[in-house]
Amino acid sequence: MSFSNRILIGLLAGVIVGLFFGERSSALKWAADGFVKLLQMTVLPYVTVSIVSSLGRLDYAEAKTLGRRAGLVLVGLWGLSLVFAFLIPLAFPDVENASFFSTSLVERRQPFNFVDLYIPSNPFHSLANNIVPAVVLFSVLLGIALIGIERKEVLLDVLGVAGQALSAATRLIVRLTPYGLFAIAATTAGTLSLEQLGRLQVYLVTYVLVALLVSLWVLPGLVAALTPIRVGEIFALTRDALLTAFVAGDFFIVLPVLIEASKTLLERGAAADPEAWNLPDVIVPASFNFPHAGKLLSLSFILFAGWFSDAVVQLADYPRLAFIGLVTFFGSLNVAVPFLLDLFRIPVDTFQLFLASGVINSRFGTLVAAMHTLTVALLGACAVTGCLRFQRQRVVRYLVVTAALAVAVIGGSRALFASLLDQGYTKDRVLAGMHLLRVPEGVVAREGSADAPPAAEGAGVLDEVRSRNSLRVGYTRDALPYAFVNGEGQLVGFDIEMAHHLAAELDVALELVPIQPGRLDADLAAGRVDVVMSGIAVTTERASRTVLSMPYLDETLAFVVPDAARDRFSTWAGVREMGAFSIAVPDVPYYVEKVRRLAPRATIVAVTDIDGTLRSLPDGVAGLVFPAERGSAWTLIYPAYSVVVPGPDLVKIPLAYPAARGDQAFAAFLNTWIDLKKKDGTLDAAYRYWILGQNPSARAPRWSIIRNVLHWVE
Repeated sequence: MSFSNRILIGLLAGVIVGLFFGERSSALKWAADGFVKLLQMTVLPYVTVSIVSSLGRLDYAEAKTLGRRAGLVLVGLWGLSLVFAFLIPLAFPDVENASFFSTSLVERRQPFNFVDLYIPSNPFHSLANNIVPAVVLFSVLLGIALIGIERKEVLLDVLGVAGQALSAATRLIVRLTPYGLFAIAATTAGTLSLEQLGRLQVYLVTYVLVALLVSLWVLPGLVAALTPIRVGEIFALTRDALLTAFVAGDFFIVLPVLIEASKTLLERGAAADPEAWNLPDVIVPASFNFPHAGKLLSLSFILFAGWFSDAVVQLADYPRLAFIGLVTFFGSLNVAVPFLLDLFRIPVDTFQLFLASGVINSRFGTLVAAMHTLTVALLGACAVTGCLRFQRQRVVRYLVVTAALAVAVIGGSRALFASLLDQGYTKDRVLAGMHLLRVPEGVVAREGSADAPPAAEGAGVLDEVRSRNSLRVGYTRDALPYAFVNGEGQLVGFDIEMAHHLAAELDVALELVPIQPGRLDADLAAGRVDVVMSGIAVTTERASRTVLSMPYLDETLAFVVPDAARDRFSTWAGVREMGAFSIAVPDVPYYVEKVRRLAPRATIVAVTDIDGTLRSLPDGVAGLVFPAERGSAWTLIYPAYSVVVPGPDLVKIPLAYPAARGDQAFAAFLNTWIDLKKKDGTLDAAYRYWILGQNPSARAPRWSIIRNVLHWVE
């Protein structure tokens, strides 16, 4: 049996085992991780030895030629990759969307540090910590320095032997590939979550198809169009390495194999000059330091995230995205993607979708990266030695076939999505479908009356609650997401849920009393309600006339503006530069004072009806100043708006529970209760559900044959 067939059998067997045992197949994770680490073990030393020895054998003229011509090849491949990355959004159908509040709206990312990534103050630390760019730079500098050293042959002989030993060690480890890929495939197939595939299917399908097009035709076809190497020869020598990189999701582990394959392809007739045969030893490790086509295709996620969150990146911003993305992708994608999302004012919580899609897309991106590396090695070596050939007929045929395939992939994907996907907006149903998360047993809740008689004089609030055996909780209507009526006519929300917990722990019934915002102080002072729980902001004025509990949550002042205007409100400096404009502000003196201070030229339009304001924004009004946590919930109902938190300074607004009749003892009790709810996780669970929109229900076990078909296990 051929080695390739053994790999395919191991891969298929792993998938079957994963589907059969489900999450129980994670028991093989140690074998999967161990195999990847074995492959990684020899790669970085091999890269260092290859760069130093290969550069050291050149003279300065040859090194200059190598850098210039191979660099041009790399730049050309970057341009080609960016074209396909920017074609992917053409497959996305037109949709309308919105999302809950995300903490990423108020997070400020640290600047990207290129110095730490590329300049190794301690190269041995970089080697030990697998900081590849720093190791490559150190190796390049050492190799260039070696060019002018006399008696360098002594060291070059040692490095040559070391390189051969490392190659032999890699070949020994590669023999374990069928078994390693079996463990990787079993673990992945058994634990892969399919929960988010429905939301991501547009991006997943398009990315996978484009990645396959680039790796199976665009890059190898380019080599075949410009050199004597045929596409079939490329895959015959690299099939096993490409498959290994794809399944493992790491092309770094097959670099030695790709180098040897490219040298063999050059030796077989692509380059008559023997010097070209060893050039991949320099080109491949050095090019690893730069973004590859697989990374650049990930720029399409920024465009997808904008489409997904209704914050579309405009065509005029594509050049800026290409340049900044290329620069930031020199580092880790997990650092670069959040940075780019924040830069283009896309909710950074969509980064979670990037991580979810990475389970699948990283494999195909790795396949593209491996083929990119091979293409750089072959075209770079041919460019240095003058072996590239430009035959018009071959090049034109390549371009025509590539264009036809691109149109078929992108156009076919868009047509498929347009016919299969439901384009109707449904996020407004999310709020309507929300229910109280954890209703304590024994709580009897009923609608109270705002016209209840005042409380008796002299008695403390807590004593009166116990004597009447009920807790009167006041709330203001439409206080999303703290108190609102769901689609079934039930009063729900963050603070309504907390009110149920408070009544349960006092062992009394719960009366939910609707109050008008203008009567809040009067109802509290008269004792018609014991406490108000519906997102009441702590302001200086309110604190001067009302006894408040300790803050239980902080909100962030933001703008709720039409989608097209979101960029204008991204910074306070930009808001001030807008000059005179009108902005709606809730009729709360604290909000009005903050806006007047931060945007002194703005004309403030005080409003009391948030729903009516967003349903029909008054003429000439640019948007609404509102807390980001509340505004995000309202955008679910009105998706034509976006929430923008201007920077760099954040304006925080604490929320608290006002106590009736200025009762300090009751306020102290509320403080203790809030502290207890923070410590036992009740507040955190409510925050995740009502504010962040995260479903707290227990995740069902991964589907498996052994559980769902055979019913052998629970």
